[in-house]
Amino acid sequence: MSSAADAPPPAEAWLGGCLTLRQPPRGAHRAGTDAVLLAASAGAQAGETVCDLGAGTGAVGLAVARACPETRVMLVERDPEAAALACLNAEENGLSARVRVIEADVTAQGRERRSAGLLPDSVDLLLTNPPFFEPGRHRASPVAARAAAHGFSEPGGLEAWLRTCADLLRPGGRLVLIHRADALPACLDALAGRFGGIQVTPVQPRADTAAIRVLVAGVRGSRAPFVLMPALVLHGPDGRFTDRVEAMHRGEGLS
Repeated sequence: MSSAADAPPPAEAWLGGCLTLRQPPRGAHRAGTDAVLLAASAGAQAGETVCDLGAGTGAVGLAVARACPETRVMLVERDPEAAALACLNAEENGLSARVRVIEADVTAQGRERRSAGLLPDSVDLLLTNPPFFEPGRHRASPVAARAAAHGFSEPGGLEAWLRTCADLLRPGGRLVLIHRADALPACLDALAGRFGGIQVTPVQPRADTAAIRVLVAGVRGSRAPFVLMPALVLHGPDGRFTDRVEAMHRGEGLS
């Protein structure tokens, strides 16, 4: 018989109740506004195979699966406990028939990735929130799972991560990622030669502040020009979410 310590964390409403998620307790890595913005930027279409790469407990990919019933979704996560919660979340939201969880290291060599089920040219839309830091560039969290989610263990991690994105996507497939604003040059360097039609949306806390995040979209193999999109502003003068961002948190307009 399982002990109370073995029981999964309680289910919580997410995206205004569009989903219920079981997530680690606060202090560990949990889905927040970054995941909301990424899910809201997905643009999934009927019949597509969608991959949430570095899925954690599955928030982004499950949101897309719920909003677009004719998609097939892969949740890729290397942490066994997070992957197990992603499986449970898919089941409890009635999405198991269209959602597959793959436990794999995104930055592993090609043969290892493919043996885990990450096959080349197999994805139409890839959504990802990569770890934010290269080793030695930040103070790692004392919580091991949070530290692993926020930082790469080896130099060149972002390059390897985005190389895997290109490998998984079909020619013409679409990538959407969210990252720190100051990491934009590194993101663009890693995407060069693999993606075109790059669109960058700065994400600002308020209209009069510098961006803290960027949403970056691109198309594998495209030669379309770069586009800098209008900024997405999170908070109004009163400190509350803007109407647009509040609607995103309720899951409105998600596709």
